[in-house]
Amino acid sequence: MNPAEPEGAAEPGAHDAVDALPAVAPQLRELRRRAALTLEAAARAAGLSPAHLSRLETGRRQPSLPMLLALARTYGTTVSELLGETPTDRDAIVRAPDMEPTAAGGWTYWQAGAPGRGMQALRVHVPHGAQGDIVRVHPGEEWLYVLKGRLRLRLGDTAHILAPGDSAHFDSLTPHRIAAADHGGADFLFVHTLLQSPATALCLGGITQGDRHDGI
Repeated sequence: MNPAEPEGAAEPGAHDAVDALPAVAPQLRELRRRAALTLEAAARAAGLSPAHLSRLETGRRQPSLPMLLALARTYGTTVSELLGETPTDRDAIVRAPDMEPTAAGGWTYWQAGAPGRGMQALRVHVPHGAQGDIVRVHPGEEWLYVLKGRLRLRLGDTAHILAPGDSAHFDSLTPHRIAAADHGGADFLFVHTLLQSPATALCLGGITQGDRHDGI
């Protein structure tokens, strides 16, 4: 799914993101430098304009969850590291009390997997009307399983309504978008691959600056 949005548009859930992501700007800048990427190269790999990425790095804009996922892939890291969270040992078990909710881009998500893995697992709540018009295209694979409510999933030119118990597994290079089909929103489990470098994205066809995408 895709982070790119019109430069002047207000971000859904921006106030929640400001509260939840106070240290993300310096982390974004540090991780880009650690990856030895120029602002232009990093922005191109993440599907953003250089001006937009600059605003994120200086704290003038707050990233949505889709942007965080795309930047994590670009820098070969995880959303947890982008948020400046202290790395923990790779435990196979994630206890429910350890899953802290994070609001970004109008969505709420909980980390349901251990950090530093080749895949990222999330539990996600999508309110009705949040990000439903954002088309996303990016390298990788995605799998989701609906827990509650109905989810509207568009893959290419085909629209699907997924009910609780339904799942989907698809190539993320297929243009896709996700929205809650019911006014009460929808909850689902989500797993996606974390591509480890911009070179990997390039091998899979790359991401042009005009594409709209994220990781969900």
